Amino acid sequence: MSTNALYTDLSGYYDLMCADIDYPAQSHAVKRLHQLFGNGGQRHLDLACGTGPHIRHFLDFGFQCAGLDIHQPMLDKAQQRCPEAMFSVGDMCDFQFDTSFDLITCFLYSIHYSQGLDKLRGCIASAHRALSDNGLFCFNAVDKTRINNALYVGHSVQHEGSEFTFRSGWHYVGPGERQSLRLSIHRSTNGVDESWHDEHPMVALSFPELVRLLEPWFEVTLFEHDYERIVPWDGESGNAIFVCVKRQGPDSVGEAR
Repeated sequence: MSTNALYTDLSGYYDLMCADIDYPAQSHAVKRLHQLFGNGGQRHLDLACGTGPHIRHFLDFGFQCAGLDIHQPMLDKAQQRCPEAMFSVGDMCDFQFDTSFDLITCFLYSIHYSQGLDKLRGCIASAHRALSDNGLFCFNAVDKTRINNALYVGHSVQHEGSEFTFRSGWHYVGPGERQSLRLSIHRSTNGVDESWHDEHPMVALSFPELVRLLEPWFEVTLFEHDYERIVPWDGESGNAIFVCVKRQGPDSVGEAR
């Protein structure tokens, strides 16, 4: 089954797949980072927003929110969850809006869906263009040099008479700019078992490489991947939160040209 088919056909189970994610903690932490580093504005755009759980929290914080995702079935569910928000189908590597935003987020490592460095550059440029003065671009990422191919995370959940088991893990064979997210879904219903397996191609890069891509456009600060407290990145862990303040000046203008 292809990547698109998996996400489209199983969009109704996406929230089950993410049932172990602490959306309130993630949303609150990024709101706090926006208070510390951002411009104080309340216009928010969530890239690769999925079914909109993060947007729901930002709406409740008082933000005016928009969401962008490439999968319409995801956005249909997001609109139900967040009727106050504006949603658009589009590619996060090449997007434009008529309005500007004060905060752009990209949760759940979705920045890696850029699928190549050229595409990632397009995402960075699009985010810079869409931000207001001193706006904040915030996302989490994984360093390709610290990926453990043997490590998986998983959880099980009951839903409508079935038991679902979800497993996912990063895979990087190196060298190069491609890694993948390996995903498996198992459903058991009345003794009948079904399984889906997929491998999502993603862009791979180290944190120093990612910082170099960002710096012409943004002032970049890295934090530990800890949504309970704000702690500077220790320089060793393979997951981090990137806090990027829009740069104004000759470097970003020259890069944009």
